[in-house]
Amino acid sequence: MYQRSISLLLVCFLFAGVLFGCQSESKDSGSSDSAGTNKTEPESKQITIAMIPKGTTHEFWKSVHAGAMQAVDEFSDGNVILQWEGPLNESDREGQISKVENFIVKGVQGICLAPLDSQALVSYVEKAKEKNIPVVIFDSGLDGDPENYVTYVATDNYNGGVIAADRMAEALKGKGNVILLRYTAGSKSTEQREEGFLDQLKKKYPGINVISSDQYAETKPEEALAKATQLLNKYKEEVNGIFAVCEPVAAGTLRALEETELQGKVHLIAFDPNEDLVNALGKGNCSGIVLQDPVKMGYNAVKAMIQHLNKEKVEKRIVTGEYVATPENMKSPEMDKLLHPAQFE
Repeated sequence: MYQRSISLLLVCFLFAGVLFGCQSESKDSGSSDSAGTNKTEPESKQITIAMIPKGTTHEFWKSVHAGAMQAVDEFSDGNVILQWEGPLNESDREGQISKVENFIVKGVQGICLAPLDSQALVSYVEKAKEKNIPVVIFDSGLDGDPENYVTYVATDNYNGGVIAADRMAEALKGKGNVILLRYTAGSKSTEQREEGFLDQLKKKYPGINVISSDQYAETKPEEALAKATQLLNKYKEEVNGIFAVCEPVAAGTLRALEETELQGKVHLIAFDPNEDLVNALGKGNCSGIVLQDPVKMGYNAVKAMIQHLNKEKVEKRIVTGEYVATPENMKSPEMDKLLHPAQFE
């Protein structure tokens, strides 16, 4: 009887030990899981930003792309994918519209857009807003309600035209006949440059006469070459200066001056650099190049989008600056950097 009692007591002790051990093990396992969960930070949500320039072939857009990639590297923590897609030709409005539509259908988290046409893209930006896809406008303005987009990142293009007029007047010593060669209808950035140039000449330089201001070079250097050649031949005996309002127009105009043997005789004021224009500036065959900061433009456009997606405050207008390089100042560090902006291939 006594032995049975002892045996029963031992069984009870063993059972209690097993039960206590199981409970302890269960509690420890729970603590380990909890601690592991607390130590694991949530994964960053991957976002896709579409960036749609006016074109992809000119050096200006390659520099914008370089700035955009700098912003991705600096602000994204590796969770941002930048999809850079634009039409090859800056006359392809339908191509740009198609890309905007495609990105809306894909449901990207944001779109950075340089509108080829200030009016034609309005309804598509409105459509993006309806789909809760924010849009940053860069380089060239958009008509319609500014509330349809986050911000506008660009040069003060009107002032770019003003300083082009000032440089032209300086080169001509306040007297002479000039041609304004336009870009293409609907491009708000170049329309503002054209307006600033004409307004400043009219307001400040009565000794300078504009002999042609209604001709469009369109979007390719070859087209600009043809139009500039036509104008230079027509006004060969009286023209003293010509303002070309963007890189493809200036590139074609430079070639036209060479082929009509007016290089160095007619003062060229260009807007935006390329290698040939910079070389011409150094030789005195170009009297000035109005400079933007395309790297800064691309950088600020993507930075603004990332800030907006992170629910940070973004200014409604971000100006990236405008400058003029001359044969005299082109070797300065500031001008040299802008004449040879970074590019991303």
